[in-house]
Amino acid sequence: MRDFTRTLKARHLVAAVGAAVTVAGGAALAPSAWADAPASKPPVKIVELVGKQTSAGEVDLGEPGISVGDQRIVHEDLYRDGEKVGDHSAACTFTQVSPAALQCIGTFALPEGQITAQSLLHLPAPASVDVGITGGSGDYSTARGVIRTIPAGPTERHFTVQLQR
Repeated sequence: MRDFTRTLKARHLVAAVGAAVTVAGGAALAPSAWADAPASKPPVKIVELVGKQTSAGEVDLGEPGISVGDQRIVHEDLYRDGEKVGDHSAACTFTQVSPAALQCIGTFALPEGQITAQSLLHLPAPASVDVGITGGSGDYSTARGVIRTIPAGPTERHFTVQLQR
């Protein structure tokens, strides 16, 4: 039963963790388009990234199996147009077991600075997850927006960053 629980936990968290988190962009990544936005809102910069998992681990706290406080931690390399441009780490913590809910927090490190993002994920995870950008550093010190993360296999994620600065 424990192996089944681990497999189920890992499968559902793959969608969440990139989420967590999930961001990036900037002039050094390559040209990107500015979306049309109403005059009352700042322009949105769209950046497409691919995350490829390089490590993952689970922290099983309390009772064996899934319990409140258990974590899934993931590290990914970030690519734009096939070139490595940074990395991303995320940690998701179970806040509820049934129905399952996880608080996910992630950081994207890029040449221009870092972007932070977080979300509350309910399982089973939908086909895509929108993660709120909470801030950043360097060129991203005033970053806001949303990151859409879509699983593209067990160890790869596609991120569409809608960055407002």
